[in-house]
Amino acid sequence: MSLFLGKIHYWLFNKILWFEGLESEIINLANEQNLDIEKLSNEINLKYGEKLPNKNLEDMIDTKNIHGWLQSKIHSAEGRMATWTTTILNSNEQSIIKMEKIYIEQGIKAAKEVKSNQVIENAKEIYNSINDYILDGMPCDRVNEIIISEDDCVEYRRRICVHKDIWNKENGDVNIFYKLRCLWIKAFVNELNSDFEYTENSDGISIIKRK
Repeated sequence: MSLFLGKIHYWLFNKILWFEGLESEIINLANEQNLDIEKLSNEINLKYGEKLPNKNLEDMIDTKNIHGWLQSKIHSAEGRMATWTTTILNSNEQSIIKMEKIYIEQGIKAAKEVKSNQVIENAKEIYNSINDYILDGMPCDRVNEIIISEDDCVEYRRRICVHKDIWNKENGDVNIFYKLRCLWIKAFVNELNSDFEYTENSDGISIIKRK
């Protein structure tokens, strides 16, 4: 069955798994806030589907609809995350501080994983490493537009938003998602190679540059 699958499919699958790991940390926070985890899980899973089981990709993917299967799992993961995040913040706005810590810690964890396998020396490699983890729809969505791509600096802008509809559906604020993800990326870049930093300017341009 694996003959039907290419590197890009495993790449997307791993990004989904990482996002679901982040989701687990957010659910732990909901538990700390004394929310009814069992009730909420049942409702959210009924609406968006459950997290992926602990199986190899080739043992569960629909090989007759590989693209559709992966896209549905991305939508499922993002829907659950938007719901959990919005529910927690509606329960306690101060939970955002703990959420920020979770995203920062997860960014550091991801960077350490990268460093254990390779040395990242320039901005282009950092950008590629970020996209090995960040879930931004399917590759065909072409979310980011590269403006500058050099060893010392990569600049890019978000061409489209693939998250807003999901967050709107849950009466959530997609800007919260982007704020949390920005913290994740900053922590990731700093841990991956402290000679570089990540910033976002007022024009909506993301910048990875040498300090």
